[in-house]
Amino acid sequence: MELSVRDYARECAEQGLRGDYSRCRADFTVEQSYDYSAEEQEVWRLLCERQTGLTARLAHRSYLDGVSALGLTERIPDFGTVSDRLRLLSGWEIVAVPGLIPAGPFFDHLANRRFPVTNWLRERRELDYIVEPDMFHDFFGHVPILAQPAFADFMQLYGTKAAQAFELGGGDMMTRLYWYTAEYGLIQQPGAPVKAFGAGLMSSFTELQFAVDGEGAHHVPFEIETVMRTAYEIDKFQRAYFVLPSFEALRRALDRSDIAALVGRWKDAGPLDPSSL
Repeated sequence: MELSVRDYARECAEQGLRGDYSRCRADFTVEQSYDYSAEEQEVWRLLCERQTGLTARLAHRSYLDGVSALGLTERIPDFGTVSDRLRLLSGWEIVAVPGLIPAGPFFDHLANRRFPVTNWLRERRELDYIVEPDMFHDFFGHVPILAQPAFADFMQLYGTKAAQAFELGGGDMMTRLYWYTAEYGLIQQPGAPVKAFGAGLMSSFTELQFAVDGEGAHHVPFEIETVMRTAYEIDKFQRAYFVLPSFEALRRALDRSDIAALVGRWKDAGPLDPSSL
């Protein structure tokens, strides 16, 4: 059973998570409330300036095209303005949330082409690492690639199929698929070098460099069943990065997969060691 907003807010407070859930609607969205301080605007510019120097070299062109089309780097973005631009490109929009939200509402937003973005920003002392996703991770990391049509369609399909899989006990398996694609995905198209597009990489100064061309980075060809069975790391570099041949291949793989059958086959099995792939 899904938690109420009040119960969820209490759990987040007990875990020490930031974010004001007191103004949440029933779907866990809030107003963006564009009242950011001069210091927050400066932190945003610092983050963008540092990261765009890397993404220009290491990110896939679809991500870079999204950044350019949506205008994200000069100041903290206005969610409404970006939504207007994104709807024209892929039919998606941005909704503000106070931080992490429960799986049910999150999947419902994705299934309806709405991407939840945290409305607060990390502090200057957290430029290199933050425990929970903030606006920079969500916006700079996730939103630009939603302008890519095939990936945008994958995310909507994921929202629909993830909800079904969670009901069948396959929550861990679908979380792994999201982790290794939307968060830490790489892509290598014919005749081109490996590039990154996952939000966890786009918003990380150190792991982006390691994942794409680090000497110890372990690149594995994408295969959806293997991805859904592979363990991942939360607070250190991944021990494997799955490499897509194309965004269309990702969308097609999920569309053609019998998620119920995969969950039934593997939900009770232990996860694969990513180093062993």
